[in-house]
Amino acid sequence: AVNADELTQLTKYFRKTFDNGSLAVKARPKITDSAELYLGEEFLGIVTKIEDEGEVSYDLSMSILDFDLEEL
Repeated sequence: AVNADELTQLTKYFRKTFDNGSLAVKARPKITDSAELYLGEEFLGIVTKIEDEGEVSYDLSMSILDFDLEEL
């Protein structure tokens, strides 16, 4: 499960990596193996916790809709 400390650490990581203080990682209702990444109130993607042979990593999955690209 993604715990509160991990949510805080992931939030700090994304804010530093993307130089944006509006990013936040939040717990998902009813699903504990992943969290949600937000930019302000806008949902950006799912952060999944992966545990394999004692090592932990996190995978970010982000979908981009074609009409979002047209707005650029």
